[in-house]
Amino acid sequence: MPKNKLLLKARNSTKLKMSINLESINSSVIQVCREAGEFIQSQRQQFEKSKIETKGLHDYVSYVDKTSEKMIVEKLKHCIPNAGFIAEEGTSNHISEDYNWIIDPLDGTTNFIHGLAPYCISIGLSYRNQMILGVIFEPNLNEMFTAIRGKGAYLNGKPIYVSDTPDLDNSLLATGFPYYDYHRLDEYMELFKWCMKNTRGVRRLGSAAIDLAYVACGRMEGFFEYGLKPWDVAAGALIVEEAGGKVSDFQGNDNYLFGKEILAFNKKTYHDFLKTMQLYFKNHN
Repeated sequence: MPKNKLLLKARNSTKLKMSINLESINSSVIQVCREAGEFIQSQRQQFEKSKIETKGLHDYVSYVDKTSEKMIVEKLKHCIPNAGFIAEEGTSNHISEDYNWIIDPLDGTTNFIHGLAPYCISIGLSYRNQMILGVIFEPNLNEMFTAIRGKGAYLNGKPIYVSDTPDLDNSLLATGFPYYDYHRLDEYMELFKWCMKNTRGVRRLGSAAIDLAYVACGRMEGFFEYGLKPWDVAAGALIVEEAGGKVSDFQGNDNYLFGKEILAFNKKTYHDFLKTMQLYFKNHN
């Protein structure tokens, strides 16, 4: 079954009957992130731009991404036997009907190869089409964002919550500029101009996972972007939800994992921004 259909079935099941210890799994994922983060940081100073490979238009990868992913996949194979993988660099893409790891071994590759922060490791775990665990590790600031469904969201072990800012005029937003998919660029630029006039500002950090993590801990009120992949948002979307935020696609539905578009806001500003966005993005995809 195609992975998009497998993971985009209705996610409205109420009770998940799982036979694993998510607290233990979470601890293992945190350790995996730290090990991969140490490797990534060890390569930062000696990285040579001549080792960059091009996957597509403005889409880059290096041995750092690939090695990080191999490390992560190998470790996670032992956490949940027979779990599937959806990994950006294709180390393993066997899909399971139950558990699936969704992995970005280095989100913010362009930042990394230019010696800029932030960049991060993002690991999400789904069970029968619902995200149940998410971990994002930003090694430059040594920040570990974690969430287990129904257990809240945390930064380095301390609870985090989305901002309580009640209006867009006082909100700081995050977004990502399209770098290969330009078919909605006109709508995007019109919305961007609206944001410049009606919000406190818009930031473009270069890592969707970090944008989501920063919404979760209240540093920003909201994040929107199109042209994304599931590994960009899987972990971060759950972390935002567990921090008290609202996540959807541009239509207000839950097709954000494979729908290539996402809104993630605190609940006080979400509906106002959704209404504004729909004035510009009238046609889905």
